Amino acid sequence: MNIEILFGSIAHAASSSAQVTASAAGAVSTPSAFDLILKSGFVVQLVLLSLLAASVLSWSIILMKHRALKAAKKESQAFLNAFWYGQNLEEIFEKAEKQFAHAPVAAVFKAGYKELKKISQIDARNVRTESIANIHRALGRTALAETHGLEKMVGFLATIGSAAPFVGLFGTVWGIMNSFQGIGATGNANLAVVAPGISEALIATAAGLAAAIPSVMAYNYFVGRIKSIATEMDTFSQDFLNIVQRSMLKSNSAPTVNAQQ
Repeated sequence: MNIEILFGSIAHAASSSAQVTASAAGAVSTPSAFDLILKSGFVVQLVLLSLLAASVLSWSIILMKHRALKAAKKESQAFLNAFWYGQNLEEIFEKAEKQFAHAPVAAVFKAGYKELKKISQIDARNVRTESIANIHRALGRTALAETHGLEKMVGFLATIGSAAPFVGLFGTVWGIMNSFQGIGATGNANLAVVAPGISEALIATAAGLAAAIPSVMAYNYFVGRIKSIATEMDTFSQDFLNIVQRSMLKSNSAPTVNAQQ
């Protein structure tokens, strides 16, 4: 009988202890990331605000450049089709002026065609070599200008991608330093005391990576697209020069070139 009473007391005590533990665990609330940000120090909040601004700028550039490069690629391809299936350069030039305003390849063609029109008013028998050189310079100058326009703002993505992790790391180091100062002031190194400060600090590192990763990926993607368009402009320039040279060899004066020659 006494044994049954003893086991009954032990079971009741264990049940009571489990209830107290469960109540205590339920009473402990895990702060959210937003709460940790609000409770963080001024420097950490300033770092997080700067990373937020960098992230907004990065995504704005990503969306803007994506639309611009997509339009440039699409219109350049459409212009190349119109050029190679066209019959007369003057008609192609008029079409390029009206329909392909955002096509880099069309801009290169217009520069070369304008130079060719100037040459057509000169006796080509005496200036053939100089004429080809002039057209080549006009094509190259326009291709460089178009490439520079496509690259505009892309450098900011590289800057954000390389700097954001270090800015976040600075916030983390500063937050951890404040946590250790708090430990020194209170003399309590309990994990419950240290953990909130370290959590606040690590948020800065996470924010830095969140701002940097999309920027780096977008930068590499855009650089590849820009190189592809630049290659198209260079290839078209060489083809256009070949057409002009063949036409000059067939005639005694600077030509009005047919695109299919």
